[in-house]
Amino acid sequence: MSNAITILNREEDHRVVEAIKQAELNTSGEIKVHIENRCHGDVEERSLFLFNHLKLNETKLRNGVLIYLAVKDHKFAILGDEGINKVVGQDFWNDVKDMMLGYFKEARFVEGLEQGILRCGEKLKAFFPYQTDDVNEIPDDISYENN
Repeated sequence: MSNAITILNREEDHRVVEAIKQAELNTSGEIKVHIENRCHGDVEERSLFLFNHLKLNETKLRNGVLIYLAVKDHKFAILGDEGINKVVGQDFWNDVKDMMLGYFKEARFVEGLEQGILRCGEKLKAFFPYQTDDVNEIPDDISYENN
């Protein structure tokens, strides 16, 4: 069975990080992927905890997005900060989740992550375009917890 450390090999990890970098090229928004084995408790509560723990709630324009996966529990969530949530409805996040779930059901995790990241990046670009003084506030690497 897969675990958080082995669900993506080195090349796949690199592809996901490159998708984050590509998505953030045209926006001041920040996208973070967090992968772990188990979701202890409610998936929404866990993703909110991680959102704050990873400091996505501290971006200047409050436009951070977390894509959270709990591999062994087959759970995931997408959470946006208040800045982006003011301009996109819950339907947007649900649509992205549904699209990603289609890939996940086919065990195409990398493609699902890439497409979800890029879709979030397009929406962020529409409302939070890249600024010449933009600073990458959140590291683009994937965070893992092997619990």
